[in-house]
Amino acid sequence: MKKRLFSLLMTMAVTAGLLTGCAGSKAQVDDKTIVIWHDKEDAVVEVLQDKLSQLEPDIHVVLEKKSDLTESLKMVGNDPNSAPDMYIFAHDKIGVYAEVGILADIKDLIPEDQLTDYIDTTLAAATYKDTIYQLPIYYETLLFVYNKRYMEDSEVPSTTEDLYAYMEENTAGGHYGFVEQHSTPYYAAGWLAGFGAEILSKDGTPCLDSAEVQSALNYHKKFVELMPGETEYATVNTLFSEGMAHSTIAGPWLIPTVRESGMDVGVAPMPVIDETGKPIMPYMGVQGVQVLKFAAENKKDSVTKVLNVLMDPEVEIELAKASGCAPARNSCYDNADIKSDEVVMMMKETAQNAVPMPNIPEMDVMWSVMGNLLTDVNLSGKDIAESTAKAQQEAEQLIQSMK
Repeated sequence: MKKRLFSLLMTMAVTAGLLTGCAGSKAQVDDKTIVIWHDKEDAVVEVLQDKLSQLEPDIHVVLEKKSDLTESLKMVGNDPNSAPDMYIFAHDKIGVYAEVGILADIKDLIPEDQLTDYIDTTLAAATYKDTIYQLPIYYETLLFVYNKRYMEDSEVPSTTEDLYAYMEENTAGGHYGFVEQHSTPYYAAGWLAGFGAEILSKDGTPCLDSAEVQSALNYHKKFVELMPGETEYATVNTLFSEGMAHSTIAGPWLIPTVRESGMDVGVAPMPVIDETGKPIMPYMGVQGVQVLKFAAENKKDSVTKVLNVLMDPEVEIELAKASGCAPARNSCYDNADIKSDEVVMMMKETAQNAVPMPNIPEMDVMWSVMGNLLTDVNLSGKDIAESTAKAQQEAEQLIQSMK
């Protein structure tokens, strides 16, 4: 086991052991109260609270917001006095918490045949070392978004070369044909995947000096040259929101904001990369509920009833209507309200080629390494081969230090 994870596990074990001794016997466990940590916006919480209230008075569910959820969870582990019973969060931290031994196997609480309606990629995202540690609720992907004031539907690029031609014709005088967070790993990952490249292999081996990564970076660079040098989240969103950028790649969370400003905004499939025949393939983030082992063992009946409520397709439909969340269950897409939501349906289409974010512990170090690589190549103009070799060595050293 990795040193950092082992140290964390030992700290959790000692703390939980001491506190459990003070807590008393299993009979003193309040198995009628379920605490769920989350970091979600009010619209999502309102839907969840309304649906879970149907368990009252037999089961009282407390939804507790944690702005620093991941760090808080590391501190409390499986301590029955401090830890939640469940938490709702993205899937990419599953590997970390599975390795430290605090998560329960969802199949120990829900029969596997009840999971058949879930979109395959959401279950793949929820799985670590052949064990499903998350019950998916909804997912998000990046989208190709455009301002219809400048880019008519007939002009939406179907390929990246079409996009490049549009950028050349429309980038001038402070206006940009297309902008994106080109040097942020989460956004750049879609271009890499379109070239068949990986940031990290499934077994935790970094792949930053591969021919595919180098080809992707080299091809993508000509697009970067037609964008502003500063492309952080706020800059890109401001350029698009204020009509200075005609199109962008953004998350669904941007769309309500620009619509409120009066923009006639459109969403479209990701352009296909001419050199590979594959579309830009963004990361997919799956939001769902994870169960801590202590709760699974000592509150199994109540936890299972909570999971059963969250498995109701109506929950996901209401979340989609309230917050634009794309349901994780296939059957939800038969609903008329879902079918008529162009953003949700475009996420479903994009998800056909999206790549679930890696959920293995090694990914934690890759975000910063990849960010440095993108800065070197896109902003500092450094040699791609030399930069990828340097990044590969740095990633290997950081991952080795975890072992």
